[in-house]
Amino acid sequence: MEYTPALKEKYKKEIVPALTKEYNYGTVMQVPRLVKITLNQGLGKAAIADKKVIDQGIEEMTLITGQKAVATKSKKDISNFKLRKGMPIGVRVTLRGDKMYEFLERLITASIPRIRDFRGINDKGFDGKGNYTFGISEQIIFPEIDIDKIGRIQGMDITFVTTANTDKEAMSLLKEFGLPFKNQK
Repeated sequence: MEYTPALKEKYKKEIVPALTKEYNYGTVMQVPRLVKITLNQGLGKAAIADKKVIDQGIEEMTLITGQKAVATKSKKDISNFKLRKGMPIGVRVTLRGDKMYEFLERLITASIPRIRDFRGINDKGFDGKGNYTFGISEQIIFPEIDIDKIGRIQGMDITFVTTANTDKEAMSLLKEFGLPFKNQK
């Protein structure tokens, strides 16, 4: 028997019918779906001063996502930051398919509850085209990271790319997956 992630099953069995009913879609192909999740970590000045920071960032991001991370390189020279074109300045990963659903499940069930003073995810991260981005201030919320082995605490941005046409549809999709948005007043 082939393995399928729990959230993928939930999408097919629960989320598609719920969104079809809510937005009166004519066919299941109109229902928005999650295309990819991208994680991006800018390491900035630390990466310029110490090359080991990039290697450590790649290692941590690979542990968090279960997929090999790649270094992002600067696009132009900026003399004030001692930055040259092509220097590594960050780390990123793009998740699709089963790995995407597995990461989303770990994010919702294990990582987000570990955020200190958590009141919900801000709903202002939508871009107008159905994609959502939010930031995490500490990578130590992920259980895969050993707090004793990290050199410095870094934040990251997580972007959810969907096929939704509007932000309202995208928010409904992400709420159905279980992302805990702040309560609107």
